[in-house]
Amino acid sequence: MLRTQVQSTRVANTSVPTLHKRFGARMSLQRLLALLGTLVCALALAGCVSTVPDSKYSVDEEKALSSHVELALKYIESKNRESARHHLRRAFEIDSNSVDATFAMAMLYQLEGEPKLAEEYFKKTLRIDSHYTRARNNYGAFLYSRERYKEAYEQFEIASEALDYDNRAEVMVNLGRTALELQEPEKAMAAFERANRINAGLPVVKYELAELHFAEGDYASAKRYLDAYSQIARPAPQTLLLGIKLERIFGNKDREASYAMVLKNKYPYSSEYLEYKQLIQEQ
Repeated sequence: MLRTQVQSTRVANTSVPTLHKRFGARMSLQRLLALLGTLVCALALAGCVSTVPDSKYSVDEEKALSSHVELALKYIESKNRESARHHLRRAFEIDSNSVDATFAMAMLYQLEGEPKLAEEYFKKTLRIDSHYTRARNNYGAFLYSRERYKEAYEQFEIASEALDYDNRAEVMVNLGRTALELQEPEKAMAAFERANRINAGLPVVKYELAELHFAEGDYASAKRYLDAYSQIARPAPQTLLLGIKLERIFGNKDREASYAMVLKNKYPYSSEYLEYKQLIQEQ
């Protein structure tokens, strides 16, 4: 009976208070919905605000990095070490593992006469990106300058296989010249011929092929390549001396005298002119 009384009492007391509670509940529900709506809008807005600036900042950051590296390389080319270092410092602040900035730092250390640091950064560059052909070619040139010809040849050989590299013909020239230092004329010839097929407008390739054919006693081919050189470039001491030797072999005294006159007038203090004077004395 007690429980029934309690229950009946509760039911009896629901007439007025229940209407008030329902009204309050309805108000609470409306407020909750309004609050949820505001929260959803705020989250959506926050998502838009956070996404757009992040993307824009990333693009600006990438452009800044590229700009700093490009400026650094230009300053290195003009031997402005301080300005180059400034831009590389800024580049590394953006990306401490930038492969382009690492390569540029190697070039800067080479310019500053720091071979150990230069090699360290060349190797680091190639560890980050083993397909960075420009860096590999420059690393090969660095090794060549240190007279480490076998190592240089290996780097040039790898770089020469990059079919999409814009300066592949120049890599072939480097490969050929290194082969000459290693006393490998056949490999040098093959490299220069490949360079000539890739870019027939490189004067240095014409000269190197002329020299190699002359050394082999193939004077006709040597003259053909030397004539091709003359059509695309101005005479240099080396080409003038080679021209003198070839015209002497072919018995063309007028052409020989013409080459000799240019060599004497333009390059009187060159080693090639001294060699020419020795040739005259040996007649």
